[in-house]
Amino acid sequence: MSALSNRINNLAESATIKMAKLGRELAAKGVDVISLSFGEPDFHTPEYVKDAAKKAMDQNFTYYTPVSGYPDLRKAISDKLKAENNLDYDSSQIVVSTGAKQAIANAVLCLVNPGEEVIIPTPYWVSYSEVVKLAEGKSVFIDTTVEQDFKITPEQLEAAITPQSKLFMFSSPCNPTGSVYSKAELEGLAKVFEKHPEIYILSDEIYEHINFVDKHESIAQFESIKDRVIIINGFSKAFAMTGWRIGYTASNKEIAAACDKMQGQITSGTCSITQKAGVAAYEGGLESVIQMREQFRKRRDLVYSLLKDIEGITTNLPDGAFYFFPDVTAFFGKSYNGRTVKDADELSLYLLEEGHVATVGGDSFGDPKSIRISYAAAEDKLTEALRRIKDALGKLQ
Repeated sequence: MSALSNRINNLAESATIKMAKLGRELAAKGVDVISLSFGEPDFHTPEYVKDAAKKAMDQNFTYYTPVSGYPDLRKAISDKLKAENNLDYDSSQIVVSTGAKQAIANAVLCLVNPGEEVIIPTPYWVSYSEVVKLAEGKSVFIDTTVEQDFKITPEQLEAAITPQSKLFMFSSPCNPTGSVYSKAELEGLAKVFEKHPEIYILSDEIYEHINFVDKHESIAQFESIKDRVIIINGFSKAFAMTGWRIGYTASNKEIAAACDKMQGQITSGTCSITQKAGVAAYEGGLESVIQMREQFRKRRDLVYSLLKDIEGITTNLPDGAFYFFPDVTAFFGKSYNGRTVKDADELSLYLLEEGHVATVGGDSFGDPKSIRISYAAAEDKLTEALRRIKDALGKLQ
């Protein structure tokens, strides 16, 4: 009998972390592995942000911080939401956490009771459904396809709602598909939520600034539902601050106070040095963010052209983030060297072992037909990785 709780035994390992680990293990054996599995910008944190962190240490910002974050950081976030998104949130409605992942967990654990339903469009970020498990809620999935650009319709949303529905979770720009909801599309969803005042909306906007179509649109802009929206955001993607571990929620005051209470019993306030760096990031403007976004746009176009050249791959052109999520069902049932590919997870493992390229199978994203390819890598690495993928796939018969 296991000494571990059912809670942890029922929890799945993060698929993205697992594939990164397998890639590192293969590389440790001397294999030249190109990792396209992690959602991490390969750019460095801007110098002015690092300088602010050094200054914070010199000024002895090395003590415990308020659970919800330093007042100046919460004010900077409030100002950012007003200036960039035209959203009014008081500092008291902001809770800073140790990464957007903790912010999501705080919100879900504060809202969802055992047995209540959480509606999640597929594909979704791998941790959504697992956090719902921790809350003892029930995930209700709305399936999408590459043909519909992986975006749900108001009709699909309405059909998924039941008397047990408590929360809707989604991301735009989306991880893993790169899809971006337009204002009109969000308005269509908002009109459905207007009819269901008991449902809250968790809007994961961490890829906000990696958007190739237009300005970012938040579902919180619709006043009729704004009080039920919990915005998730952070600094990791826009400012290449993944290792700094800083994210936040913006919500109504009741939910903010609940998240503060939850966090106060788990981690308390996040790193003092990181928070001061976050203030500098938001006060320093978006020049570095725009430069990085343009590099991602070039990489997206490169990878799109290379993927379109691989027979059997079906993909859309993502409007944001830094992922492709191609349909790879054409390769299921094919074999090479005595090995048969049964699903996307096996195909991803095949590409790692045969092509030495780390990707992530789609099953953990709620779509077993696809794999996720991150293009957060240099152009020469991407070109070589796609060559290897094409060669490996070409061996399957």
